[in-house]
Amino acid sequence: MRTLITFFLTSLLITGVVFSQDRITGKNFATRSEVIAQNGMAATSHPLATQVAIDILKQGGSAADAAIAANAMLGLVEPTGCGIGGDLFAIVWDEGTEQLYGLNASGRSPKSLTREYFIENGYDMIPQRGPLPVSVPGAVDGWFELHGKFGRLDMEEILAPAIHYAREGHPVHELIAYYLELSAPVLSRFPNFTETYMPDGQMPRKGEIFKNPDLANTYEKIAQGGRDEFYKGDIARTIDSYMQEHGGFLSYEDLAAHTSDWVDPVSTNYRGYDVWQLPPNGQGIATLQILNIMEGFDVAAMGFGSAEYLHHFVEAKKLAFEDRAYFYADMDFNDIPVDWLISKEYADERRELIDPNRAARRYDHGDPDPQNTIYLTVADKDGNMISLIQSNYRGMGSGMTPYGLGFVLQNRAEGFNLEEGYFNTYEPNKRPFHTIIPGFVTKDNRPFMSFGVMGGAMQPQGHAQIVMNIIDFGMNLQEAGDAPRIRHTGSSQPTGEEMTDGGTVNLESGFAWEEIRSLIRKRHSVQWNIGGFGGYQAIMFDKENGVYYGASESRKDGQAAGY
Repeated sequence: MRTLITFFLTSLLITGVVFSQDRITGKNFATRSEVIAQNGMAATSHPLATQVAIDILKQGGSAADAAIAANAMLGLVEPTGCGIGGDLFAIVWDEGTEQLYGLNASGRSPKSLTREYFIENGYDMIPQRGPLPVSVPGAVDGWFELHGKFGRLDMEEILAPAIHYAREGHPVHELIAYYLELSAPVLSRFPNFTETYMPDGQMPRKGEIFKNPDLANTYEKIAQGGRDEFYKGDIARTIDSYMQEHGGFLSYEDLAAHTSDWVDPVSTNYRGYDVWQLPPNGQGIATLQILNIMEGFDVAAMGFGSAEYLHHFVEAKKLAFEDRAYFYADMDFNDIPVDWLISKEYADERRELIDPNRAARRYDHGDPDPQNTIYLTVADKDGNMISLIQSNYRGMGSGMTPYGLGFVLQNRAEGFNLEEGYFNTYEPNKRPFHTIIPGFVTKDNRPFMSFGVMGGAMQPQGHAQIVMNIIDFGMNLQEAGDAPRIRHTGSSQPTGEEMTDGGTVNLESGFAWEEIRSLIRKRHSVQWNIGGFGGYQAIMFDKENGVYYGASESRKDGQAAGY
């Protein structure tokens, strides 16, 4: 009997069936109900950061103030996903002007590092870690751009909570401890990494109190001296000397010359809702391309989790990602046809390539006419909302940890291609292809939802699934994030690697076996995966009742809270 029960349970696990407690309301895969509040809402990937954001809102801070405070806090408590050694992107709804604003606060490659250096030294791709993939960190400048345009409190008040926790310490959460432990053997070989994150010779474990006094001092200098303290002051000089000492190219001059850019978000209308993303060098418009292709199908009639839905979504993703690999890059260096890529006419052309009964082994990019992250969102009592995403790349970044500063430098330059002839081919003082994307949805020119999904190439796939979960499948904000996800891997990459075998469909548990079997019959390669599906936060505004809905999810340690 025991053998039969074990076989039965194992079979259920293999086929993707999961046991869950029945819910009184809502779908069984939801982890909880939505959070609802009237005066303000914050949703971040860590409870302490969410609480800091709510405290800032209660002190009279704006949504942007609270987002900066939460981001600073996340750089301390979740260094496995973000920090001021990385970049930042944001979309902001300003209620005063009734307008969306986009901020690209990503940094550029070192001016003194050339493509020829890599070729002459035998590199066929930029290394993942060490000094060579380090680009200018743009996050701090992004904070001050947001603060200058939308801030109310001064930066000393905004950064005070993170400074306090960095000095006094905080207990390490389970998931963060897990990722810290994974980072140790990879990054401990880089100068000053162990002194900063492994003071006792090992990474802090779950529940242990971790302090980062160097980061507290850095935050304090930034709060008092402004963004120039980071880009032109002692912090910049420390980064410069550290990189020179250890074979790097990022210099004081690179930091001093850095600027962020305010950009116009771009959108497509999906069944009456305007879905907004930022234009390249990020990958946000892949979301819009996927949605445009899917809009031509009756997604609601297919049903969530059906083989028909899974197949069409994966094929739409493949088509969008071929364009992503070829076209997405720094628009200051390239004439990228964004308007055409996100147009309905182009989507109609691409949609015709999908065979409803068979998975494509490969697609070519179109011919248009002339890896861990944190995401957070905050809304304030005046109707302002911010969608903000920030990252080091590959979790803790390059491993390069300047002395006495308390943070790791990012490795975003790894995203460049070293082959000639690509939009994203490496050049000095150029922004690399970026994976992190904030999302926003409006309806009838009013804010509807601020949202994001973390996780490298999963992000545009996740964005599109969230939108369809809500609009096509009628899920609420929490259900839309908790629903099992699809992640296709293997499409062409911005570094030049091409898909020739159709790639792999990775599925979370929760999809029915009969639908998966039908998907396999359509020639998809399917595997189950317990990770890599991102993390989600969202805020939705209910204009009829004048309240915010907030949601996070169980894949990470996130929390939504309001007041």
